[in-house]
Amino acid sequence: MWRKTCLSIILAVSVLAGQAQAAETIKLGALYNLTGGMSSIDAPALRGAKLKAQLLNEQGGVLGKQLEVIGYDTKTDQKAAATQAKKALSDGVVAGLGYGDTTFVMAAAPAFQAKGVPFVTSGATHPELPKWVGDYMFMAPFGDDDQSYAIADYTYKVLGARQVVVWTDNSMDFTKALSKFFKERFQELGGEIILEDFFMMGDKDFSAQIARLKNTSPKPDAVFISAIPNEAGLTVKQIRESGLDLPIVSGDGFDTELVTSVPGPELANDVYFSTHTYRGDDRPEVLNFIEEYNKAYGRDPENAFCPLGFDAVGLIADALERAGSTDGEALRDALANTKGYQAVTGEITYARPSGVPVKGVSIISVHDGKYNVEKVWYPEY
Repeated sequence: MWRKTCLSIILAVSVLAGQAQAAETIKLGALYNLTGGMSSIDAPALRGAKLKAQLLNEQGGVLGKQLEVIGYDTKTDQKAAATQAKKALSDGVVAGLGYGDTTFVMAAAPAFQAKGVPFVTSGATHPELPKWVGDYMFMAPFGDDDQSYAIADYTYKVLGARQVVVWTDNSMDFTKALSKFFKERFQELGGEIILEDFFMMGDKDFSAQIARLKNTSPKPDAVFISAIPNEAGLTVKQIRESGLDLPIVSGDGFDTELVTSVPGPELANDVYFSTHTYRGDDRPEVLNFIEEYNKAYGRDPENAFCPLGFDAVGLIADALERAGSTDGEALRDALANTKGYQAVTGEITYARPSGVPVKGVSIISVHDGKYNVEKVWYPEY
């Protein structure tokens, strides 16, 4: 009897200790597509997010507690995104973060809004996201209008293109928005869209689109391709293999190693894309991040989505400290009042509308499989 009583006491103490330890952890739910077509940008973003939590914990944590980033793989599947969002909320996360694509944010973030729990997207860029989801929705990156305007300006003013063909992945909110804003800005500058063509996520053969591109009259000065990473590398490869050498321009869906690894360095030429201010930047925040990423993972950050994941956790942690609480409403208000946060991907201020930051946009070129920062574009408001 005495042994049974002791065992019961030991078990009870263990359970209480475990509950106390859990209470000392502030949980963030990181929803990412770690497998499937979006994995080449989402997996690096999660690594960046976990790195920021690790560094904060080494410095004492947040509000005197350890920060725990819990990763949820949603497998590039919208149903999985909705299911895992509910799972994260049931796990007691105080905020959510994730995704490099608008479609998946829209599948997951409304559940956080309904529960009054903030959600910060690390890489989805549709400027209407906070409006669509609600006042608990925030963006670490710029909006698609800004990055589309940036590459449209570069295409027209620097590359000298006047007549452009536009290819759009017609299955994604992000890619459709990117093309919409690119066309709007390019035509406003005086350029002409002489052909629009479409494909779907998962397509691997672009021969039909390439045939139409070749037969377009007058001859286009460039082709704008709005795609996610899996199609980015394939389109570059197949266009160059067809013998076409016109400039290929795009947005941050092209900010992936697949743009150079799939076609190879001989074919990865004359490609230009707009992306998050990071590559080639010598600010202390960037240099320190690269050093810490190397220490943690033994390699350089793969793309700008690594620091965006890092920045999303940093934004939440900064807001938690200013709120002095993990309460959802207090955290939302602190996030909305973020001013001058020194992120790796540029200073973040929520000035218009709340939830969408004003940030610089980098224009990256690819020649012989190598990346180079051409300029940093800033929005005018």
